[in-house]
Amino acid sequence: MLRDVSSLADILADARVWKLKDASAAPARPVWSTGNGSLDARLPGGGWPTASLIEVLLDHTGLGEVQLFLPALAECQRRRAGQGRTEAPWLVWIAPPHEPYAPALAQQGIELTRFLVVRPAGATEALWAAEQALGSGVCAAVLLWLKGTDDRWLRRLKLAAEAGGALGVLFRPARHRFESSPATLRLLMTQGEHEARLDLLKVQGGRPGPVDFGAA
Repeated sequence: MLRDVSSLADILADARVWKLKDASAAPARPVWSTGNGSLDARLPGGGWPTASLIEVLLDHTGLGEVQLFLPALAECQRRRAGQGRTEAPWLVWIAPPHEPYAPALAQQGIELTRFLVVRPAGATEALWAAEQALGSGVCAAVLLWLKGTDDRWLRRLKLAAEAGGALGVLFRPARHRFESSPATLRLLMTQGEHEARLDLLKVQGGRPGPVDFGAA
């Protein structure tokens, strides 16, 4: 028995052995409120999770998908600027389908001097730019619009977001809803009869299903 204990101690002392630490000791990820109480109530922690990848699947652009994130973008710039930083963190939009309207962003509280729009030549360049921005540690959030990508790149984006502590948001067409994804949170936005409909397809630690924006 003593020999077994000694062998186990030798194994645990080996730096090559990875040890699972107490999960309860891990710090909770901060979240940014969506600005909508009904949606916040459906998300773990009460808002968009930072240091993670969110995937938004769209019937088509212009359903109000950007407005879902504007309150959080303004808040994360404002709050993180007050945490010993001399400047607000960057917000990066990569390959947006429409030119951002600066006055509307400023009215929402976005610091435009720390707002960057990237127009890449193609999907590979867009993915590379997103990975670099997410992992840089100086970006609060990175929004990326793509028609499609593979699982390998999605995992790279998720890892970069976790490493850089940024909120990563990927907008893709709704046809990708049946594909697997490593994203922490997956949403589907479709055009309803009178307004856009939002469904939570995947929520780690939360409840999937439709979101009733009219609920208190």
